[in-house]
Amino acid sequence: MSARDWSDAHLVHAARAVHADDPTFGYRFIADELAVEHDIVASENRVHRLCSSHGIFSVLARKGRGGKRPGPAVHDDIVRRRFSASGPNELWLTDITEHPTDEGKLYLCAIKDAWSNRIVGYSIDEPMKASLAVAALRHAVAVRACIATVVHSDRGSQGGFN
Repeated sequence: MSARDWSDAHLVHAARAVHADDPTFGYRFIADELAVEHDIVASENRVHRLCSSHGIFSVLARKGRGGKRPGPAVHDDIVRRRFSASGPNELWLTDITEHPTDEGKLYLCAIKDAWSNRIVGYSIDEPMKASLAVAALRHAVAVRACIATVVHSDRGSQGGFN
């Protein structure tokens, strides 16, 4: 093992200790604490490189804002962006939200009656699959006796229903 690898290993060990004391610290604060608490002088660039490669990030770190733009809708918009109904169980609106937890992401699919603005069905699960939307729809159908109800979702990809 080279002297640099040995030095990097000690720096990473100390950085993990600093990060364990305060998980909100990013690499800049970790570099400052290493100098004060552990007498390790290292540039911010080196601390950043080692923290990044070892998964030491601030719990407040921002995620990238970029990403893919959504493609065209899976199905035609038969509601034509009119989200109102003249009676119960004519139009249901559905959406899926993501909720980060300490143990991973949790997804909630809710179905709302456009007439009463009440949630008529929901489902919560870890993986975001079509079964999440299908379970929410089954729950709504079991709770309300409905015939010829239009179910609309923004993208429609999870449940394949619009």
